[in-house]
Amino acid sequence: MTTSAPSSFPASSALERSAGHERAVGLWLLICAAMVLAMAVIGAITRLTESGLSIMEWAPLAGTLPPLSEAEWQRVFEIYKQIPEYTEENVGMTLAEFKTIFWWEWFHRLWGRLIGVVFLVPFIWFLVKGRIERPLIPHMIAIFVLGALQGGMGWYMVASGFADITDVSQYRLVAHLVIAVAIYGYLLWVAFLLLAPGPEASADPRSGALRRGLAALVGLGVVAIASGGFVAGINAGFTYNTFPLMDGDLVPAGYGELEPWLLNHFENVGAVQFNHRLLGAVTLVLAAGLWLWSRRLTLSGPAARAVALVFAMALLQFGLGLSALLLVVPVWLGALHQGGALVLFGLGLWALYQLRPAGAR
Repeated sequence: MTTSAPSSFPASSALERSAGHERAVGLWLLICAAMVLAMAVIGAITRLTESGLSIMEWAPLAGTLPPLSEAEWQRVFEIYKQIPEYTEENVGMTLAEFKTIFWWEWFHRLWGRLIGVVFLVPFIWFLVKGRIERPLIPHMIAIFVLGALQGGMGWYMVASGFADITDVSQYRLVAHLVIAVAIYGYLLWVAFLLLAPGPEASADPRSGALRRGLAALVGLGVVAIASGGFVAGINAGFTYNTFPLMDGDLVPAGYGELEPWLLNHFENVGAVQFNHRLLGAVTLVLAAGLWLWSRRLTLSGPAARAVALVFAMALLQFGLGLSALLLVVPVWLGALHQGGALVLFGLGLWALYQLRPAGAR
């Protein structure tokens, strides 16, 4: 009696299908991450053009459509006229001027809705078709929950500008920004796992320390992003538009004048801007140091390139921030600076992913 050897083709075919599914899911998550990055840029434009308070109604479905008649335009304009931003800063604004800021806020909200659709619809399709591995499902649900939380936080932020102040609360603005960063990073990391599941482990035992340094850099980058949110929230970028001194001083006069002292880091214009400058400079120096250190180690090609890209982007981001400061924050440059912060954060995550210690799985 003879026995035939088991064919390897079914197993090979199954592996190929699994790899194909992972690539498709990974590319979908990358598209979602790119949309979140674009959302951050649109949000920066919305903030810099002071458009965020132009829509005072929370209508997740009906709000998808803009006003379609002159009467409806007049109605939403009359609502806007009731808030402090209009009565204290924009008295006499024409309907045409109002439409300009309305369209930016409307597009900002529309883009958020599109992100939700682009995430949810393919997720359901992949799930029904069995294209998402079971261990990934809780992560997909967590990302969706974060997205829903972000939508609620966006409205909570906008609502803070309806009563007593002419801008939204800087604390809520920073919370909104940090949640966006969390969603962006989560999407990227899962996409890395799916699209590059086996990065080459570093044979240099010192790479573990370098990786810890990169982790510190990524954490510092998040703090710098939050600091930038406070700069935007209290319009701190429109003063002290010189570098490296601030009105002739390295540390601005009145840095700690608020009581309690901790408030200076969130509400004192000079202190908030100084802190952001300092964080940007430290980030650049740390990125340069890690890159120089990496050149002395035996790293895989992708890992070495990833560390170099982090340094290059840190240098570009510092240049964007400095240019925005000296030019008194033109809208396009401020938006590029915020987008650059997320690009730097993403490259830092990529370097961390590539830089695995020797022996790591």
